[in-house]
Order: sequence, then structure tokens, then C-alpha cells
Amino acid sequence: MRGVVFDGKSVQVVDDLEVRDPGPGEVLVGIAAAGLCHSDLSVVDGTIPFPPPVVLGHEGAGVVEAVGPGVTHVVPGDHVALSTLANCGACADCDRGRPTMCRKAIGMPGQPFSRASTGQALFQFASNSSFAERTVVKAVQAVRIPKDIPLTSAALMGCGVLTGVGAVLNRAKVGRGETVVVIGTGGIGLNVIQGARIAGALTIVAVDTNPEKEAVARQFGATHFLASTDGVREILPTGADHVFECVGHTGLVRTAIDLLDRHGQAILLGMTAPTAEASFPPAAMFLDKSILGCRYGSSRPQKDIALYAELYRSGTLLLDELVTRTYPVEDFARAVEDAERGKVARGVLTF
Repeated sequence: MRGVVFDGKSVQVVDDLEVRDPGPGEVLVGIAAAGLCHSDLSVVDGTIPFPPPVVLGHEGAGVVEAVGPGVTHVVPGDHVALSTLANCGACADCDRGRPTMCRKAIGMPGQPFSRASTGQALFQFASNSSFAERTVVKAVQAVRIPKDIPLTSAALMGCGVLTGVGAVLNRAKVGRGETVVVIGTGGIGLNVIQGARIAGALTIVAVDTNPEKEAVARQFGATHFLASTDGVREILPTGADHVFECVGHTGLVRTAIDLLDRHGQAILLGMTAPTAEASFPPAAMFLDKSILGCRYGSSRPQKDIALYAELYRSGTLLLDELVTRTYPVEDFARAVEDAERGKVARGVLTF
């Protein structure tokens, strides 16, 4: 089968992948579509350390082909969106409804894939590897969705939507009438914007250096669009209640803090290098300001994906509009080029 493999030096689309059968508590999914997220590219450039060789992809949707013993919540033929979390469901954090903090969701990845031509085993990225025609995931990662949702759109719920909308609703808990600044309007930023709209934010300022992104930012709910953060204080003289940094630049972390009003929150979503450091004046925090990290939108995927599916069906949550372009998996290099040039909100690979 086809898939996208990173061997530690380069990326290639191969056609000799094999994946093992599902074991107890696992699901085999035929992938129909997978979004290209910057986290996949961060593995390639080393920002996210990950052992090669690895099958990339972590934002996918498809159809259940087989289930292992003990799996009852999905059956073959079900449409599913895949989360990247294989949480245990039994630890203290899972019991408290915080599966993103499950320590068993982090650790040495498995190797369910192999190359037919060489027999070489390959790692699975983010417990997912959706850049393959088929993948095996833990049952908790497969979230059943209505069959009337296009799988090209449903794929984006598994990362971009969970992370962006979840950061607003679950972590920042943006309230009705509050003010929001979103720095960076890529796939995550757009979902933060629409999360803020859904939460009832009164003012939503989108900031991006690419002026071509203004139209889509406003479509998703931005009330203002700026090419830099310099003009934010003209719109919000006392600062913002919430500032989301969606780029992963240490300088912008400082900027996010500087733009806060009293009791404001800076929420960090952009992925920086593991050793990168940011600085800010601690005295600025004494006005009850907060800096919040956020992993995967502080989400509960089984609950949240089901919610987002219904919000999509009601017309409240935009999914189709996120999919700027689809690419057959063989055009992976072109999809990467378009993403790096900011030509797409989200490019989606199809199988």
C-alpha cells in the first residue's frame, strides 16, 4: 500500500507499505483523507524530535475495516475521525477528564508498519500515521462520525479543529463578549478564530503577515485583520482578554504577553524548538495575567469530535471551508510547497 515515509534524511511516497492486523483493543482503518499539518513538517525539519524511519500523518479520517477483540463502539463500515491520543482511560488524569495529560499517551511509539521490499519496521507518528492507505490505532482514537460528513473535511477534526477550537473552549474558556487576538491564521489559527466566534467573543483580531489571508480569516469570524501586531492597541486600547500565539516564535510569545489586558491570558499553541527560550518582564504578570500552555486543545476527543460533528451539521462550525485543496498522496511534495508558501488553509491528501 502507499504511504509517506521519512527516513531521517528525506521524505518519499512509497508503495510497498504493510501494516499488521489489529490486536486487542485496536482498530484497522482505511484512510480516505488526511490533512497536512505543520507538525508533520516539524518532524522533517527536526523541530519535533522523532525516531525514523516513520510513516507521517496525524490528521486523518476513513472507514473502519476491522476491529480487534474487545472493541465494541465501532464496527467495520463505520466512518471515523482519528485522534492522535492513545490515552489509557484508567489513570488519574484520564479519570479527571484530562486525556491529553495521560502519561501513557506519550512515550516510545510502536512499529506497526513494515516495508514489503526490505522487511524494515517503521515507526508510527503520533500513534496515528494517517499518511498511509491503512493504519492501526487504539480503539479510543477512532471516533465514529455521521456518514454525511465528507471525509476530506472530517479529517481536520482530528488535529486542527481539536487543537484550535479546543484551546478556546476548553483551555482559555473564552466568555461571551470578551476580546481575542489570534497571531497567525494558518490551520490552527483559523480554528481559534472560529472557536472564539462560537464562544461569543465580541472582538476577534486576526494578525498575519500575509494579507491574502484576510478574506478567509473574516469568513471564520475575525472582526479585524492586521498585517502586524502594531495596530492591536488601536483596536483594543487596554489590551485583550485572550491572545493566542499560533506561530511558534519566541518573540511572538513576548508580544502575546505585552498585548494582554489586566487578568488577560496568553495561550501558546505554536510549536517552538524544544530548546527555544522566551523572555518577558515578570512584573507585567502582577495584574493577574496568565501564560497558558495547551496540548491538543485540552480535548476529550471522543466527546469533542462528536460535538464538533454536530456543530458542523448545524452550520456553526466550518470544515469544508478549511479544505483549500486536495492532493493525491503522490503529490505530497506539491502539498508541502503550497503549505510552506501559505497558499492553503489546509491541504488534504487523498487515497
